[in-house]
Amino acid sequence: MSTILAPRQKDELHKSLLAYLSSSGLPQSCAALRDELGVGDEFLDIDKMKKYEGLLEKKWTSVVRLQKKIMDLESRLASLQSELDSATPTSLTRRNVDPASWLPRAPARHVLTGHRNPVTSVAFHPVFSVLASSSEDSTIKIWDWELGELERTIKGHTKAVLDVDFGGPKAGVLLASCSSDLTIKLWDPNNEYKNIRTLTGHDHSVSAVRFIPSAAGEYLVSASRDKTLRIWEVATGYCIKTIYGHADWIRDVAPSFDGRWLLSAGNDQTTRVWDATTAEHKATLLGHEHVIECCVFAPPTSYPYLATMAGLKKPPPSTSSSEFIATGSRDKSVRLWDSRGTLLKTLIGHDNWVRALAFHPAGKYLLSVSDDKTIRCWDLTQDGRCVKTVDDAHAHFVSCLRWAPPAKEAANGDGKTNGAAGKRATEDKAIGMRCVIATGSVDMSVRVFAS
Repeated sequence: MSTILAPRQKDELHKSLLAYLSSSGLPQSCAALRDELGVGDEFLDIDKMKKYEGLLEKKWTSVVRLQKKIMDLESRLASLQSELDSATPTSLTRRNVDPASWLPRAPARHVLTGHRNPVTSVAFHPVFSVLASSSEDSTIKIWDWELGELERTIKGHTKAVLDVDFGGPKAGVLLASCSSDLTIKLWDPNNEYKNIRTLTGHDHSVSAVRFIPSAAGEYLVSASRDKTLRIWEVATGYCIKTIYGHADWIRDVAPSFDGRWLLSAGNDQTTRVWDATTAEHKATLLGHEHVIECCVFAPPTSYPYLATMAGLKKPPPSTSSSEFIATGSRDKSVRLWDSRGTLLKTLIGHDNWVRALAFHPAGKYLLSVSDDKTIRCWDLTQDGRCVKTVDDAHAHFVSCLRWAPPAKEAANGDGKTNGAAGKRATEDKAIGMRCVIATGSVDMSVRVFAS
């Protein structure tokens, strides 16, 4: 019988077998094998024996691990081959040049690790290639998503940080965070992320925080387990309005693109629309059968596709900011609504809680992430059909999702962009959007998917 092992490898294998039998308390088997192999008595030396102890087990576990990796790679290859087989040369060319058709695909460009507990939220800086992530480990981490490097860790909250968001005054972008310690904190990226203000007033965990878009960037809104929404003045930290109406924990809040409307959802299984100026309640969306984890206004770019679903002859004007809404729930469904509360479509496919939503900037797709560890892409031009699933996007529940905002010129006082971020901003102006999303997970990692 021919062998594929070199003499030195054969000798190492034999000695590993002898060491394994000896350490396993099988002296007779060890002696018999030694006689058959003709290994001399010099191998009985304890020091020489120790050198080979455990070597066989290490090799075995390495082989098993490599087998698993090979199987994973073969599965991924089959998925990519299937995608390639279903694509035409025209669609491949279009995908390479048209950001409107870009969707995330495995593997992630970067896997960012460092948090010691589940990641709860991610947020992109509106100008630079900076990504913030919050975690139940009470910290916020700042990453360069282009390079996949950790820039700094921000400490200040005393309990889990539940949400982060960039925004604020045009002359100087701020980072807002909220926590189970009942506070909201504002951090200044221009001053090494110094904590410049702490906002207090909520009576329970603060679940979500968002800057309200406006020319001046004057306000932000927060949602809490105390069943209220609060609107805060950024410059002073004063709470100028408290909104009541939900009967239970408010999990999420989202402002419209012009800051005129607010959307909130939570444990009472309702989604509510509010006038941000008057705090007046405008509509209630009823239909989910479990806690609603996330809600978002549809961008005007999606109006033509959602108008068709709604049976409208023509889409609403793009200046209208609250025409359509998407919600995700622990009932495993994603639902599409008009702003009056009429259910347009229920998107079924996830096998576990839906945790976060993001509309594609071009408007054709809606993305969702779930505790089933997947990212799903729903095509609004095909009546909300799921056209792509990124399986095992994370090793555990996927808790958050953000799409990078359109690249802008620097707003941090100097009018300049720098380094890779500046180059990226210049390149992306032509296409008007960035093909980059970030997700966070209970597996304590942040993943960046990019074209």
